[in-house]
Amino acid sequence: MNAQPASLANKPVAKAASRAKVNPITLEVVTNSLIAYAEEMALALCKSAYNMMIYEVRDFCCGLIDTEGRMICQNEGGLPIFLADLGIAVLDGIERYGLDGFSPGDVIIMNHGGVCGQHLNNVVVYTPCFFEGRVVAFAANRAHWADVGGLRTGFGNVQTYEIYHEGIQMRSIKIYDAGRRNEGVWQMITDNVRFPDASLGDLRAQMAACQLGSRRLAELFGRFSVQTVNDCIAASWDQAEAEARAVVERIPDGVYTAESRLDSDGRRLDVPLRVKVKVVVEGSNLTIDYSEMNEQVPGPLNSGYSGGLSAARVAFKCITMPHAPVNEGCFRALTLISPEGTMLNARPPAALGLWSIALPTVIDTLLRALAIALPDFVPAAHKGDMGGCSFYGQREESGDRYVLMNILGGGWGGRAESDGASASVSICQGDVRNTPVELQEIRYPFLVDRHELREDSGGAGRHRGGLGVVLSYRALQKSTVNINLERIIDPPWGAEGGRPGASNVAVIQRADGTERSVTKESNIPLGAGDVVTFWTAGGGGFGKPQERDADALAHDLKLGYVSAARVSSDYGVTVEAVTEAAQ
Repeated sequence: MNAQPASLANKPVAKAASRAKVNPITLEVVTNSLIAYAEEMALALCKSAYNMMIYEVRDFCCGLIDTEGRMICQNEGGLPIFLADLGIAVLDGIERYGLDGFSPGDVIIMNHGGVCGQHLNNVVVYTPCFFEGRVVAFAANRAHWADVGGLRTGFGNVQTYEIYHEGIQMRSIKIYDAGRRNEGVWQMITDNVRFPDASLGDLRAQMAACQLGSRRLAELFGRFSVQTVNDCIAASWDQAEAEARAVVERIPDGVYTAESRLDSDGRRLDVPLRVKVKVVVEGSNLTIDYSEMNEQVPGPLNSGYSGGLSAARVAFKCITMPHAPVNEGCFRALTLISPEGTMLNARPPAALGLWSIALPTVIDTLLRALAIALPDFVPAAHKGDMGGCSFYGQREESGDRYVLMNILGGGWGGRAESDGASASVSICQGDVRNTPVELQEIRYPFLVDRHELREDSGGAGRHRGGLGVVLSYRALQKSTVNINLERIIDPPWGAEGGRPGASNVAVIQRADGTERSVTKESNIPLGAGDVVTFWTAGGGGFGKPQERDADALAHDLKLGYVSAARVSSDYGVTVEAVTEAAQ
C-alpha cells in the first residue's frame, strides 16, 4: 500500500574490503549458526502456540533482521509469501523509535495494513538483540492469529471494503517496554478479539521465540565479535547474489509478458480481474513490472506493496536458487516496478482480508512469461488458489465460540521430466500442512466424511498434472462458513500441448437434499446435517497427451487417478489398448 521502502530498494552493492578477508570456515560456522537459530525459533513457536494454524498448519515465519531492516536469514519452513516483509515491519519500528529508542526487554507488536500490506491476522512480533549495550539486530516472527476482531471470523470476509472493517491495527507498539507489560494495549487486545486466550497465548509464544533468537544472537556476537559476524553476513549475501545472477545471466535477454485472470474480487462476482505481468531480463538483472496489473478493487482482494513483492520474490527464487537458504542477497538481482493503485499495491484504506488470494496466480503468470525462455524448466500451472475453509459458531452445549480453519491441497502442474505433485498446497504456502482430520473432529462439531484424491482432476499430458482432493465436512450443529475459491472460470493451464486441470468447486448440500455451488461468499449459515464439499483444482498437464507412456497411463487407471472414460477422451486410446501396451 506504500511505495517501496527505502531499505528494500535496489541499491549499488559496495564490496567492502573486509569481506574478502572472512575466514571461509568462520563464514560457514556463522552462516549455518544463524540459520539454525531461525529454525530453533520456529520450533519454539510451534511447541508453545495455542492455535492450530500455527502449531499444526505452520502458518508463520521466523527470521533475523539487521538494523537496516534487511533479512539476515529465515527459517526453512516459513511461508514463501512472507519473504518480503518481516524487514518492512521491523524498519517501521526503527524509524519510529530510532535504534537508541530500544531497551532490553522490549517487545514490539505490528500488523498495520498500511505498512505490512496484508490481512491483519498476520501479526509480527520482534525484539531487539543487544550486545555490549547497543542494538545489533532483531529477532522477529509473523504468525496467523485465530482472530483480530472486526467483521472477519477465520479466513477473509468478502463483505469488507476498507481496512477498518477487518480488525485491530497495531503499528510498532511496544507491548513490553523494558520488560514491563503495556497493560492498556494488553487489555485492548483482550476486549476486541473473539478468542483472547488463543491470540494472547500465541503472542506469548511469539515473544518466547524472539527472546530465544535474541539470546542466540548475543552468544554468536560474543563468540566471534560484532565485526566478524557482520562481515560473514555481508559475505553470505554476496555469495547468494552471485549465485542468483549467474542463473539470470543464462536466461536470454528480452522482454517477456503473460496474462491471466482471476474470477472476481468477491464483491462483484461477474467482473474478472486482469493479471498482466512483464519480465525484463538484461544481463544479470531481472525486472518484474506490474504496471498493467488490475486496479485495486472495492472488495478485500487487495494487498499492499509487500504482496506484489512477495509474489515476485517467490517466482524469482524458484527460478534462480530454490533450495538455497533465504537472505537479502538472494534478491539483489531483482527489481520490482509496482505502481500504487493496483490490487498488488492498493492505496489506503483498501480492505486486505483476501490479500493472498491473487498471489498464486500472479506467480504462475510470472513463470508463464518466462516459459518461452525456459521451456523445459517452467511447469504447467498449479491449482492457483490459497485454498482454505473457515467454519465458526458457538457450541450448543456450552456457548463457547469456535473457529475451524484448514488448508486445502490441490494439484501442481506437470513438468518436463515428471508428473505434477498431488494434494499439495499452493506455491505461496510452502511447507504448511493441513490440520489432521482427527484433531478437527475432536475439537469442533464436524465430521469429515471424505478426504481423498479427486479422480480426473489432473490435466492430461505427456506428464500429467497432479490431482486435487475431495474434502467433505458434515455439520453436527448450527454453524457458519466462509468460502473463498479462485480459478473456477480459468482452470490451471497446461504447457507444451498439455491440457488444463480441473477447476475448484465447492457445493453445499442441505440436510433436505438440496444443493448449491459457492464461489466466494461469507457468513453462510449451516444447519445440523448440512455438508460442505470442496473439490480442489488439479494441475495442468505438460506435453501432448498422446505422448504419455502406456505404463504410466495403466498405473493411473489402476490407482483411480484417471477414469476409463477420460483415457478415451483425453488420451485417445482405449482401456484395452493401454492394458495391452503396458504388458
